[in-house]
Amino acid sequence: MSGVAARAEDVVDALRFFTRLPLPASRGFDFARIAWAAPVAGAAVGLIGAVALAAAAALGLPPFVAAALAIAAMVGVTGALHEDGLADVADGFGGGATRERKLAIMRDSRIGSFGAAALMLSLMLRAGALSAALAHGVWGAAAALVLAAAVSRAGALAPLATLAPARPDGAGAAAAKGLAPPGFAACCGVAAAIALGLGLAALGLGLALAALVAAALGAAAMTALAQRQIGGQTGDVAGAAQQAAEIAAWCGLLIGWSDA
Repeated sequence: MSGVAARAEDVVDALRFFTRLPLPASRGFDFARIAWAAPVAGAAVGLIGAVALAAAAALGLPPFVAAALAIAAMVGVTGALHEDGLADVADGFGGGATRERKLAIMRDSRIGSFGAAALMLSLMLRAGALSAALAHGVWGAAAALVLAAAVSRAGALAPLATLAPARPDGAGAAAAKGLAPPGFAACCGVAAAIALGLGLAALGLGLALAALVAAALGAAAMTALAQRQIGGQTGDVAGAAQQAAEIAAWCGLLIGWSDA
């Protein structure tokens, strides 16, 4: 298989992992191999949201409604993968008194008050940020949406690459197996390239760099919290890191991006 074909297959595998798009099966899934393509999959998710955003804006819907529909499209295409992780982490970290109890709560599929509050705040913050960006036009808002979606998928890999699994089984342990620093560095490099490209094309390099730094800080904060709370990472922690990175990226994008 040629290098181009192999890279294309990596992207397809990343899309199959991060979304529910009906894509063909690969020759053999290896998360460590496709880690570099996580931001590409994120950009694709953001592009789907951008299409929904543009359609809603073309219909003359109010900015917040258009933004909410775009976020809904992204949640739908990912199957709420990261939102589920955020809710489980919030319930576990907020409701468990011991490490063992926190991990047990995180495995419970039911959503408690901490998880519900975290989900509500995440959706509100993301929709509100996108609505604010719409004040500067659909194209700029769409570019910001794709950027935040791309860089936050690199953020999802931060705990997997830097922390030991909190339990020997589960998605986090499986995904982190073989994920070496070079793979994570490649993922971050792709995320930076996407962000800077969008910065040059539509947003400005200053805002793109602010989003990158903020996303890294958001992912790092969730990674540090997981280490303190449960002594490692799980698949849910990766999802929560993605959400933290995406919200932080939006905060970076909106610095100084006022209506004035």
